[in-house]
Amino acid sequence: MDNLSVTDWCHRFLSQQISPGDLCIDATTGNGHDTAFLASLVGANGQVIGFDIQQSALDAAGKLLRAQGLIDRVRLVLDSHEHIDQYAIPGTVSCITFNLGYLPGGGHAIATNAATTLPAIAAGLPLLKKGGLMTICIYQGGDTGFEEHDAVLRYLSTLDPKTYLVIASTYLNRPNHPPKPVLVIRLK
Repeated sequence: MDNLSVTDWCHRFLSQQISPGDLCIDATTGNGHDTAFLASLVGANGQVIGFDIQQSALDAAGKLLRAQGLIDRVRLVLDSHEHIDQYAIPGTVSCITFNLGYLPGGGHAIATNAATTLPAIAAGLPLLKKGGLMTICIYQGGDTGFEEHDAVLRYLSTLDPKTYLVIASTYLNRPNHPPKPVLVIRLK
């Protein structure tokens, strides 16, 4: 087995979840790698909605998606992920991905934070269909600190266990506060 990154770990679960024709949301599009991965899984009849607050991120994602022939499956939205519930109908989304932190290759001054991430997660949960999956890659330490990490885990621990299953994993032998992959599965 390869040395799995936090996104590789989440992608393994996403690849089992997504079927052709599905609707998926990338709540943190960034340079478009997760968006392209989702678009490759939804097929020609599916759709991915990708959010970012930086036009430069959406431009980079659009370039990647065009190069891979996937742009027709994706709607790129310049808006905060906290507004995702304005772009999809409750109970229709197969998966929602969050890759928290800052834009890889971009400035570290602009990063996700608890003030918008918590409302985004809360807005996204009802969008998931039964059996739907939310993945969250949470970074901590360094530039992003611990506030968002702690707030997200605290919030997720309050979810109704009859409605959602929350699984948080940890890289125990990695130094320097490794990222934490989290899965949230809608049970009903």
